[in-house]
Amino acid sequence: MLGIAGIPALVQFVLMLSLPESPRWLYRKGRTEEAVAILSKIYPAHELDDEVNALKMSVEAEIAEEGSIGEGSIFAKIKTAWTTPVVRKGLIAGIGCQVAQQFVGINTVMYYSPTIIQLAGIASNTAALALSLTTSGLNVVGTIISISVIDKFGRRKLMIVSMIGIIVFLFGLTAMFKVASLNSPPVGQLETTHFANSTCPAYMTAPAAGSWDCVKCLDASVGCGFCADKENRRNPGACLTSNPIGGEVCKGEKRTWYTRGCPSGNYAYLAIAMLVAYILVYAPGMGTVPWIVNSEIYPLRFRGVCGGMAAVSNWVSNFIVSMSFLSLTKAVGSAYTFMLFGIISCVSLVFIILFVPETKGLQFEEVEKMLEKRSWKVWEKSDEPQK
Repeated sequence: MLGIAGIPALVQFVLMLSLPESPRWLYRKGRTEEAVAILSKIYPAHELDDEVNALKMSVEAEIAEEGSIGEGSIFAKIKTAWTTPVVRKGLIAGIGCQVAQQFVGINTVMYYSPTIIQLAGIASNTAALALSLTTSGLNVVGTIISISVIDKFGRRKLMIVSMIGIIVFLFGLTAMFKVASLNSPPVGQLETTHFANSTCPAYMTAPAAGSWDCVKCLDASVGCGFCADKENRRNPGACLTSNPIGGEVCKGEKRTWYTRGCPSGNYAYLAIAMLVAYILVYAPGMGTVPWIVNSEIYPLRFRGVCGGMAAVSNWVSNFIVSMSFLSLTKAVGSAYTFMLFGIISCVSLVFIILFVPETKGLQFEEVEKMLEKRSWKVWEKSDEPQK
């Protein structure tokens, strides 16, 4: 698994050997001739002089702007950013987008998609892995779509539409998982007695074992699993211990062994369809746009430090969501875990509507003026024409 992941990294390394240095960085270091040489490979000859002049003016303005926040420590620059009203508005919008990007639950889907698919009722590890690879491929497709439409529809609108879709499909997943759990096949006493030597200890000592179903069996102990009926997985099955041989005994009779999710029939495929739709609406909007907004929303002199804070908030949020997902599904169930993500998504949608401006086609100076004019419910555009 680790070796396969190294292949694209190797390809990227080889391709990066031919990657030219940034003309902006070269110009800032005084290596003007090298910067011009790289620009000459990108722009036609009749546009080169204009591009060089634009680069010169932009770099000089950037250096002057950066100097205005002082040469203190990084902590002093962070303090200056948060105490400057215009920058603070940009930080609230930028960091909010990054946190929302993670707290809608995307990386639980990307990291744990095989587990989620098993929770939906697909017992086969191979099938779950194959379906999870499909979801990853769809994320790539959605990102490519974003590249083609973001400058047409704008950043804010794309995030809002994406978030609405995310909310719909997260609550759809909630419904599918809840209905599937309510229709979980029961644990049959005769079926379990058939495997007397492998019966789950928690089932044998339960006062109301006759009311148990597959969900109750799996929730009772991490060491118990559900052995489905051979003819029809929706019929009563057996609650067995997975230690040491319960699963092997079940599979030995050509039955299906469940340790994460329960047999759910067509509900499993509906849940997977919701998962696919969730990824397709996430990738073009919330998957890419927060990063773009954070590259455009900060005044030039604060762009480095603010972009760094936004990136940190993204990865901290990623860590929190990823580390808590499996515990949440165990504590409250899959349905309520997705419901929680849905509720957070609703809050995030309101946040985007109220606090995130449209930055499409605006220069940094125009964005700064727009932040200065910010009213509570309406983003006022700059009086200057868009470029």
